[in-house]
Amino acid sequence: MSNRLAGSTSPYLLQHADNPVDWWPWGEEAFAEARRRDVPVLLSVGYAACHWCHVMAHESFEDAELAAYLNAHFVPVKVDREERPDVDAVYMEATTAMTQHGGWPMTVFTTPDGEPFYCGTYYPPTPRHGMHSFRQILEGVATAWKEQRDEVVAAGARVVDALSEPREALSGAEPPGPEELHTALVQLTRAYDETRGGFGAAPKFPPSMVLEFLLRHHARTGSQAALDMVEHTCSAMARGGMYDQLGGGFARYSVDTTWTVPHFEKMLYDNALLIRVYTHLWRATGSSFARRVALESADFLLRELRTTEGGFASALDADSPDAEGHPAEGAFYAWTPDQLTDVLGPVDGAWAASLFDVTDAGTFEHGLSVLALPVDPDDPARYDSVRERLFRARAERTPPARDDKVVAAWNGLAVAALAEAGALFDRPDLVDAAIAAGDLLVSVHLGTGGAEDDETWGDRLVRTSRDGRPGPNAGVLEDYADVAEGFLALYAVTSDDAWLTFAGVLLDVVLSHFTAENGEFFDTADDAEALFRRPQDPTDNAAPSGWSAAAGALLTYAAYTGSDAHREAAGRGLGVVRGLAGAAPRFIGWGLAVAEAWLDGPREIAVVGHFDDPDTRALRRVALLATAPGAVVAVGEPADEKDPGVVTLLRDRPLQDGKAAAYVCRHFVCRAPTGDPAQLAAQVGARDPE
Repeated sequence: MSNRLAGSTSPYLLQHADNPVDWWPWGEEAFAEARRRDVPVLLSVGYAACHWCHVMAHESFEDAELAAYLNAHFVPVKVDREERPDVDAVYMEATTAMTQHGGWPMTVFTTPDGEPFYCGTYYPPTPRHGMHSFRQILEGVATAWKEQRDEVVAAGARVVDALSEPREALSGAEPPGPEELHTALVQLTRAYDETRGGFGAAPKFPPSMVLEFLLRHHARTGSQAALDMVEHTCSAMARGGMYDQLGGGFARYSVDTTWTVPHFEKMLYDNALLIRVYTHLWRATGSSFARRVALESADFLLRELRTTEGGFASALDADSPDAEGHPAEGAFYAWTPDQLTDVLGPVDGAWAASLFDVTDAGTFEHGLSVLALPVDPDDPARYDSVRERLFRARAERTPPARDDKVVAAWNGLAVAALAEAGALFDRPDLVDAAIAAGDLLVSVHLGTGGAEDDETWGDRLVRTSRDGRPGPNAGVLEDYADVAEGFLALYAVTSDDAWLTFAGVLLDVVLSHFTAENGEFFDTADDAEALFRRPQDPTDNAAPSGWSAAAGALLTYAAYTGSDAHREAAGRGLGVVRGLAGAAPRFIGWGLAVAEAWLDGPREIAVVGHFDDPDTRALRRVALLATAPGAVVAVGEPADEKDPGVVTLLRDRPLQDGKAAAYVCRHFVCRAPTGDPAQLAAQVGARDPE
């Protein structure tokens, strides 16, 4: 018999719809029930692709006896952290404060008013490795609630009070200058793994946003050290097991320092960010390796994450059935030498085992190896044939489950990545996919239906959708900022004014509902559901923080429109980067990248000419190849400067002697126009267009 989660749009909640646990979705009704019964709330937070969430579900939440105890003594509430990042953020802060670590599944016990008083993550079904069993935890909390209620409630109040105390202002300082960004580079150099690439020890996550900062820093300053770290890390990641050597796309992180064994779940946000990094590395260096990885990863998005409605699913699971049909992490991706031989024959099988570092002992578990590519093959044609045959054979295995909800923010990142990769690599299908995802974000997440000029379009985003149906949760700051970023990228490559207009709609909401008087950004709107604390975090984690993303999108929008309000808001938001640049540059990478754009202007490139004119197309091509940090590109037909339909950057930009011309500006102060692609390339840091 299904529980209350059966009607959810969240694949994660639906995974628990048949549990014997009497789950409630997050909402006032659950807390009202806890007050009525005078019992605590058990809040369990996870996500559909989470391996340990699956483990705890199988071990504990599917256990009828344990579920009966849980139902009798608690009101159990299940939350998809990807649908409710605000709920996840405030309770993860409490969990980290109480236990000094966090993770998922997150297990939090709260009062009926939602105040956390005991927190943890995964609990095993029986005591092991010094950990109490989940049953022991439940019994201990239930006893404490009955016999030490005052102490329990006081503990929860102390946590809430501590987390709610006014903190030192996060803004107010000026945006970082060249000195602070140089300090960030020095700190990153000290933390850099010169042997294996990346930063820090295991587990190693792809440092996408830091790599974007380093590329922009190299473009602005010429720092070879910055570029070397990007090239080395990008090579190490894409040659290791974290990269899918057969199908393209990256796993979430590497469990070791060598990028050999991944945590196998594949997330949309990681791949969107990495497609952009590898595309920008190609733009800076012309690396054919970077181009291949970017395009293979883009093809992975279209092949495996694209939904029927044109959006992109959130993730692929880490687990899939092994040879015996049991769920196992990485079963879909790992190989033995014998399996290679079965598919390829003894000669090609041995060659592939050597090429992909597949050993008898295995590089993973149970004699299995994760495919790696330490060196390029000496026979590219043979490599292509082997890779194709292995890919077809792997397709006959049972694939990992897909979390097919569409998250607005992550789709915004995918739109930006595919739009840029499609334009730079002359892949119109990628641009078309970006447009389709953008259309879905407008029609389902933003609008209420109708034609583009229909007055019923809204200005507030919903966080998620599934099967073309909007979810119930309001968008958070990262949704508005990342979707605006995607729309601005679409404008740059399509010259369709509608995308700039929609970006402006979203950023106006950021200014009016997410921005404090002192310039700080909050992660939730001022009219969103109130939690025990309003979440606010400027640091970048697996994806850009809403704060950093908002600063970047506001700055780009100002460069197109000349809006002082948007530029000033971006500058105030960048104040927090000044303090973090030297203290924690690994956790403010996107903020540092935006700061590089701020220092550079960013440069505004206006190309005026007829769209079907080869000269216009040549100038547009160079403009899109610009490495100048955060450069914006607008291409348009010659028009009357008073035409309200013309983007501000394109106004009063005439042809030169009747021919196409490019204007390179900073803050709308422009250099002399040029019709020479090579001259334009020199002005914007583009590689030789030839």
